[in-house]
Amino acid sequence: MKAPQRPQGFTLVEAVIVIVVTGILAGMVAVFLKTPVQNYVDTAARGDMTDVADLALRRITRELRLALPNSILVSADRRTLQFQLTKTGGRYVDIGDSPPPALLPLDFSPTASLQFDIAGAAPTGRQAILVNDWIAVFNIGVAPADARSFGNIARVTAVNGTRITLANNPFAAQAPSMQSPTNRFQVVSGTVTYVCAPVAGGGGTLIRSFSTQIFGLNGLGAPPFGTPATLAGLVSGCGFDYVVLANTNTALVGVSLMLTRNNGESISLVRQVHVDNTP
Repeated sequence: MKAPQRPQGFTLVEAVIVIVVTGILAGMVAVFLKTPVQNYVDTAARGDMTDVADLALRRITRELRLALPNSILVSADRRTLQFQLTKTGGRYVDIGDSPPPALLPLDFSPTASLQFDIAGAAPTGRQAILVNDWIAVFNIGVAPADARSFGNIARVTAVNGTRITLANNPFAAQAPSMQSPTNRFQVVSGTVTYVCAPVAGGGGTLIRSFSTQIFGLNGLGAPPFGTPATLAGLVSGCGFDYVVLANTNTALVGVSLMLTRNNGESISLVRQVHVDNTP
């Protein structure tokens, strides 16, 4: 006769004990893992904010170095930065060089011509001079040699090899005439405007706007500034500074940017850009 077999499996009490022990162990593990995991999340978030801020400042730095000399403006509240963006430059044929009849000089006389020839080869590729670009000569930022008052800048209406046709010739109307000592000109593609709108806690933005227009003397107070694009969000602080160095043709532009997340995590970057104002 066989002995009765004992039932297989766990009793309810055993199952409850296992669940309780497993919960205790899981809680202990969670306590030890919480800090390293939180540190990783905070570090990753800080790294993302740093990348965004650094990329924005690199973009501003690169474009400031292409700014038309003496065209940089900063608003009184330090929240807006504006300048004319150049794409290339060159030298024009000058009447004083006694050019052959086949070459047209840039005319600074009252009998103004709307065409002139570039000295040397015309720029190509991304630097090629296009219709609707602007030609600026000897921009010192003071009338009549001030692009914002349109005293020394004219729009391109046609390009044929090295010959440029302008919509008008302000250079012939200058009083006094402000020719470039080295016969240089800059090609301006338009106006760049950076507007920073910080919000406490990180709800602000840094906006870059571009327009093919040249804004006048009150350009900082005349939004919209062209086609906008958001460079950075989470902006909680920012500022622009522009200082012209005495007795030089150089200046320093300071840019500061602070980003803040909802949890209070923040980063702050500051950069100074040396710009050449030699017209």
